[in-house]
Amino acid sequence: MRFSVWPSPQQPWEGTLELARHAEKTGYDGLWLADHFMPNAEDVSPPVHEAWTTLTALAVAVPRIRLGTLVTGNTYRHPAVLAKMAAEVDVISGGRVVLGLGSGWQENEHQKYGIEFDTIAGRLRRLDEACQVIKSLTTQERTTFSGRYYQLTDAPLAPKPVQQPIPLLIGGGGEKKTLRITAQYADEWNVWGDPATLRAKMAILDGHCRDLGRDPKAIQRSAVALLVMNDDASVVERIRSQGRPVIGGTVEQVRATIQEYRDAGVDEIIVPDFTLGRGEARLAAYDRFMDEVASKFR
Repeated sequence: MRFSVWPSPQQPWEGTLELARHAEKTGYDGLWLADHFMPNAEDVSPPVHEAWTTLTALAVAVPRIRLGTLVTGNTYRHPAVLAKMAAEVDVISGGRVVLGLGSGWQENEHQKYGIEFDTIAGRLRRLDEACQVIKSLTTQERTTFSGRYYQLTDAPLAPKPVQQPIPLLIGGGGEKKTLRITAQYADEWNVWGDPATLRAKMAILDGHCRDLGRDPKAIQRSAVALLVMNDDASVVERIRSQGRPVIGGTVEQVRATIQEYRDAGVDEIIVPDFTLGRGEARLAAYDRFMDEVASKFR
């Protein structure tokens, strides 16, 4: 299995860089960034770092681990512009980028920046077309595309990404549309969820793959959950009550949960720093997880 880190975008750049360098040094496989411009809250004043410019800086500063977005909001950028950005960062990184893409969901960003916020169905139709545009631009010499939302005429994209194809990850668990888009276009898939959720969602994803004539094994699968390594069950339950999936408990319980993910077919566990504190406490929490848990699943 792979194990990766996910720094909160609401922290100083120096904190993100510190975690990236520490993760690379201590054996983690990747770093993922959320693609948002402001908090999803009434108070939107706290700073939030832009994902792709941050990834570009990390591509130079951190030379080994994979770098990806979890996930880029498709509505924020024309897919041709996004393909160009991702290809360039892949070149700068020497072929380590994963283009994570989703339909876009955070309504306040659209409202405040004047970006059209379509219905869920409309955003998913845009996502489907965007996948086609990105796949074509990053692999073909020229692209002509006539869709409902995007139109390209004899469009080039050079330089091409180092990776051919650049990995396209779709994020989301919608069973009828999102997982079918994943089955049709994606190289990787991600969702927040516990092992039971992942098993159920992956069975549906595999069914879509079979319907489309695609080998389900062609799509790598990753999961996100909050980490709470603590012997006090009440602490774990307090975090779990907030509604997010949690990998929590004693070392033995955390190992057992990771084994469940692996048995379900999960290829990568992505651990956000949201419950791990800051500074030395955060680094120590990641070290403990790697030393006492993740290293056992290599």
